[in-house]
Formats: sequence, structure tokens, C-alpha cells
Amino acid sequence: MRAASVPIQRPLDAKLLAVDYRGQIEHLARSEFADLLRPGDTVIANDAATLPASLSGLHVPSGRSIEVRLAGRRALDENARFSAVIFGEGDFRIRTEDRPKPPLLNRGDRLKLGILQATVLELLNHPRLFLLEFGGSLRQIREGIARHGRPIQYAHVPMPLAAWNTWTPIAGPPVAFEPPSAGFALDWSTLRKMNERRIRFATITHAAGISSTGDAELDRRLPFDEPYRISHSTAAMIRAAQENGGRIVAVGTTVVRALEHAAALFDGTVPAGERLATQRIGANSPLRIVDAILSGTHEPGTSHYELLRAFAKDENLARIDAELNTHGYRTHEFGDSIFLERDGIGMSSAKRSAA
Repeated sequence: MRAASVPIQRPLDAKLLAVDYRGQIEHLARSEFADLLRPGDTVIANDAATLPASLSGLHVPSGRSIEVRLAGRRALDENARFSAVIFGEGDFRIRTEDRPKPPLLNRGDRLKLGILQATVLELLNHPRLFLLEFGGSLRQIREGIARHGRPIQYAHVPMPLAAWNTWTPIAGPPVAFEPPSAGFALDWSTLRKMNERRIRFATITHAAGISSTGDAELDRRLPFDEPYRISHSTAAMIRAAQENGGRIVAVGTTVVRALEHAAALFDGTVPAGERLATQRIGANSPLRIVDAILSGTHEPGTSHYELLRAFAKDENLARIDAELNTHGYRTHEFGDSIFLERDGIGMSSAKRSAA
């Protein structure tokens, strides 16, 4: 695969690699996504808008430059306390893996981040990961992040990102730290086609976290805990699909994580409400809700790729990787897409007969 280096969400030549529950592979244009769906399916996407979560500034005690990347919160409406990954001098033009460590930070240290002030509350078991508390009213904090922050980005995109580069077409509450970028594939034409084919569409709100910290040890802890909210209407659509044998199709790994977390708590059902997803999904994770995923292309070893191992056996994922490489698919947030059905083992008889 090759890195997608231009921040275009829906390029005309976007590709889609489709894999059904038997492991059969097909190469399509991404605009054909809706053609893979069946009447009775329910497609669920993450409607979180992306915060400008990269904040440059100073570590006041040392006077040294730092970059703070907001990485997590305990609730969607939490606006004063954030976990954050902190780097030393430099910016996104330097590969994340090559970024210097921050100066030695201690509890109580003050950070000056543009018009914002933050205090280090706690070191979170790693020299780059901290719990911060911002000063000021919630309105001042929100305005400060909006005015001073920039989107988190990585060196494979050489030009600075604007906020609108990171918002999906269905973006709503600004709670994500990086884009729920699988949703970049959606457009109003696709949604109209889904409606015409009697395919239902719903959303959740999930605070998508960061995808890389630049440190292998810390990356193994990804994804961090992420709050999410499921509305009553979305919960009702999921129940209806389960009762009628329709598939649940997740747009992105955050949707899978939220729905499967709720199902694990409530014995296979997904009730409305706000919760905190704490689990990691991988090869040994049973999928109780989601039958297929529309996702970006991901490299082995990443947390996103590990989640795909819940959908397909390793030998099938190896075949998928070979196809992606052979056909020059683009990876990262502005890259191409895959549509992956869950392996046939474990699917309900109703869903198998519909396939």
C-alpha cells in the first residue's frame, strides 16, 4: 500500500476492496459501496466531529516548547480534563516516531498553550502520557481549543490540515480527537441510494481517539478508553435488524467498538445511553452485533488492523493485504476503503440464508 498524502476525502478514483463472508475478494469503485448492501441492512456511522486537538505551547517550568495532543476524556461532555500525549520541539512534519520526548513534567506543572492554561494532574504510567486540567470556564476552554488548536496530523500529509479536512459529511458534536475517517466515504448520493434500496441508516457519537503516539510501548495500549453515546432511535434500529435477520454494517472501527462494548455489558442487546468503551477487539473477540465493516485500509500491527482480525481469519487478512499491495491501494485517513463481512462461522442461519 502507499500513503494517501493529499487531504481529499472522496477522490473520484477511490477504491473499495470487498470481501464476503466466504473470503471471496472483489475490487470496486468506492462509489459502489451501496451496491454491496441488501434491503433490511442497517448501516451505522459515527457522527462525531473532530476537535483541533493539537495544541502547541510552552512547558512553563522549563520554558521549552511542547506539542500537546489531546487523546481522551471520560465523558463526551467533559471539557476540562483530558488525557494527552505530549511531545518536545517540532511539529507534524517530523515523523511521529522521531519526535523528541517532552521535558520532564511533574504533577502541578503549568502549560501555556496559546490562550489556554493547563495543569499536569497526573503522569499516566508513561513519560509521554499525562492527565491535564484546563483552567477557565468551559466556554473559555472550548473557544481556546477552537482558536488555538490544529487538527492532529502525521508526516505522510505534508501540508497543514484545516478543520474542514477532518470533518465527515455527517459530522455533529465536536468530540473526536482524530477523524472517524471511514465516514469520509459517505456522501449524499450514497445515502440516497441506500434509502431507495430500503437500507436503514443510523448514527452513534463516539470520541474517536488518536491512532499513533510515536512510541511502540504506548501504541500497544491503543485504543485508549473512549466515551460513546447511542440514541434511542439507533438502539431501536439495531433491535429491528436483529429481529428481522438484517445485517448490521459498521462504518469504521469506532462503531464496532461502541456496539460490541454495549452488547458485552447487556447480554447481546444494545440499549440507548452513554458509556465508556474500555475493551480492545482482536482475533479472539466474539462479535455479537456487527456483521460487516466499511473501514479504511490498515497496516498489520496497528490497533485498527487488530480489530479486523475479529472479522476474518489471519490467512484471509494476509490475502487481503496482498491484494491491497498488488493493486496500489492508499492507506491512512484519506486512503481507500475495504468492506469486510464477518467470516461465515458464527453467523446466524437467518443471515446465512440471506447471503
